[in-house]
Amino acid sequence: MSRIQANLLLVVIALIWGSAFVAQSHGMADIGPMAFTGVRFLIGTLVVAPLMWREWQGLQRQQRTLSRGDGLKIAGLGSLLLMGAAMQQIGIVSTTVTNAGFLTALYVPLVPVLGWLLLRHLPHWSVWPGALACLVGAFLLSGAHELKIGLGDAWVIASALPWALHVLLVGRVADRMGAPFLVAGGQFLVCGVLALAYALVAEPISWQALEAAALPIAYAGVLSVGVAFTAQVVAQRYAHAADAAIILSSETLFAALFGYLLMGDRLGPTGLAGCALILSSMLVVQLLPMLRPSAASARAQN
Repeated sequence: MSRIQANLLLVVIALIWGSAFVAQSHGMADIGPMAFTGVRFLIGTLVVAPLMWREWQGLQRQQRTLSRGDGLKIAGLGSLLLMGAAMQQIGIVSTTVTNAGFLTALYVPLVPVLGWLLLRHLPHWSVWPGALACLVGAFLLSGAHELKIGLGDAWVIASALPWALHVLLVGRVADRMGAPFLVAGGQFLVCGVLALAYALVAEPISWQALEAAALPIAYAGVLSVGVAFTAQVVAQRYAHAADAAIILSSETLFAALFGYLLMGDRLGPTGLAGCALILSSMLVVQLLPMLRPSAASARAQN
């Protein structure tokens, strides 16, 4: 997979995640946030299970086995996924979908900063203005000039750190192990089991409530987790983490689009300016790194 193909796949992932904000919000009307998180990630595990089995058989034919260290890495990714998804879901209970979409985008500038601090990976210079433009765009798109930070908003803000760490590490782990589907499904299983175990103790759960929330859970489980999170693991083997964070942040834009189509939300001039900034930031991180080799080649020919 080329870098361009990986980035285009990340755009599709962002579209799915943006639409899932609506399902996550509707699901909270019937069940608690940890139950919703646990069930949807276990559904995602079932979706990717056939690919996991096929990949496991391929590793056995190659006489390759996963080590205990590999298992710990997958468990670590699952724990980051749990923290990010759970805190976001808890926050959505008492904040708006628009605010949640904007505040989740706070992980975008964290990814290149953490990449530099933890991995000594200095991204292309275009990532820094791109991340800033993306963040400002999400701010404008959400109408955040009216934002009042409440408890739900604080939970979503806190989720930015585990989301950033997950985006930074998931591609590296999957690439080094050479088993993206096992990484994806393994992290889903860890996240789903831990979230559901907590929900069984701390939240009221009934079969009637699960039936009432079945459609939002199914959408979030099959598409947002089973398809999109799995595709993220695959795509980030070939995309830079900082670029991926900026592209994935376009879920804010898609959340606004689906809000317009499904919930009657409308964007004013400020929101449209935010959309333009997010799109511009995505183009910047895509195109500017491609210009440098061309310029060097031109100088060599002269």
